[in-house]
Amino acid sequence: MASIKKRAVDVYNWFEQRLGLGAPTIHAAEHEVPSSTSSWWYVFGSAATVILVLQVVTGILLALVYAPTAGHAWSSLEFLDHNVTLGWYLRALHGWGSDFMVAIVLIHLAQVFLFGAYKYPRELTWIIGVFLLLLTLGMAFTGQVLRFDQDAYWGLGIGASIISRVPWIGGWLVDLMLGGPIIAGPTLSRFFALHVFVIPGILLALVGLHLWMVLRLGINEWPMPGRLVSRKTYMLEYHGLAEKTGIPFVPDAAWKDAVFAAAILLSIMACAFFFGPFGPSGQPDPTIIQTVPKPDFAFLWIYAVLAYLPPSLETPVMFIAPIVVICAMLLLPLVSGEGEKHWSRRPVAVLTAVVIAVTLGAFTRLAMYTPWSPVMNAWTSDPIPVADLENRAPLAREGAIVFQNKQCRNCHSIGGSGGMRGPALDSIASRMTEDQIIRQVLQGGGNMPAYGNALNPAETTALVHFLLTLRSGNLTPAIDASRKVAMSSQESPLSAPHKTPSPGAP
Repeated sequence: MASIKKRAVDVYNWFEQRLGLGAPTIHAAEHEVPSSTSSWWYVFGSAATVILVLQVVTGILLALVYAPTAGHAWSSLEFLDHNVTLGWYLRALHGWGSDFMVAIVLIHLAQVFLFGAYKYPRELTWIIGVFLLLLTLGMAFTGQVLRFDQDAYWGLGIGASIISRVPWIGGWLVDLMLGGPIIAGPTLSRFFALHVFVIPGILLALVGLHLWMVLRLGINEWPMPGRLVSRKTYMLEYHGLAEKTGIPFVPDAAWKDAVFAAAILLSIMACAFFFGPFGPSGQPDPTIIQTVPKPDFAFLWIYAVLAYLPPSLETPVMFIAPIVVICAMLLLPLVSGEGEKHWSRRPVAVLTAVVIAVTLGAFTRLAMYTPWSPVMNAWTSDPIPVADLENRAPLAREGAIVFQNKQCRNCHSIGGSGGMRGPALDSIASRMTEDQIIRQVLQGGGNMPAYGNALNPAETTALVHFLLTLRSGNLTPAIDASRKVAMSSQESPLSAPHKTPSPGAP
């Protein structure tokens, strides 16, 4: 036994002489913190870090089997669930770990806010924490997309529709996000790269910087009423408090972090075992439009907000509100870096935290049973209005049959009857040219999936001919302005061949 211990010490000393990591690591673990920081309110940051390690480990194991292609992503998850020993449990650990991590990071951010830990000299620590929350949400969203089931497919379509509304660069952003105009193989490749390489790399780097700043600046002391933060005196007061009541972080303060982190890990394992993994719900199929796509738990509140918002407010709320909230969070420590920390002396801060928590909880609860919005209330049995079939050519009437059989009316209305997911088509021919309609049908765009693989050429031709007859009130057909300019330039006298006048011409 003594020889084994001596051999282990020799191995440690060999590495320590070359790396020199042992001494600074021990010093960091044993650094003194105010005794008031040994509290159950200070354990959420450590728990989030432990969950991140769990996500990295399970993510690497999943990536060994997962195939990030449109044709194999869904089947590779099915293979994991049914053919790999404990593959379903590995997926469940990763999925439930994602939800727990979002919740713990949110609670940690709220605790830091209520305890005034964003004030001097920890302003940058708070700003990095805000970015860590955004990156955590980004990991959750990209992870849902990688399931590439029916919910993920349509959810990504909704996300593309939202992105497309960005002024000036919306179309470019959609192409950047999807890897082209439609959801296909390049889409999964991009989200796989984001989920496995880009976001985790930035996340780990910022976590390391966040921990370094916590070690350098110290853990925020327990706030006391009347103890104000001043840039001139705070550091001297903090170091004096640490010298007077200081305890080593390991083990005196860290044992509560360890116990809480272990309890969270056990909770994740229990949820994974009893509830299993999330999805996949079914293979993505753009022709199945009787679907109610819902996001994962972390984004349910957004789903409910969009369901209840009037259409006229959707775009302003989706693009203005998030920017305002994020900017307010980033600017908070810069405009309120001094003064009172205790929550009892900051009623506005407490009220803000309560309102945000209640709002998120209420909308998440509403999303559990809120129907998909806009409301879809049409069925293929609803007849196409007779007025849209009278005096139509046979090819257009055949297109009306295609329109009916492909369940287009579940999303689009004609004559006031039909779905509301997409725009009404009564005057579609006055808004879009033939080329634009063909491109929209085949490639999709925004919230509409691509139907290029669901329609043969004859069906596409007939459907487009029918849509070209829909001009309510005999509106003027849509015209390609660029083509009109090109034709007019060809007929211009300047473009006509020069004729030499005859000698007898006046």
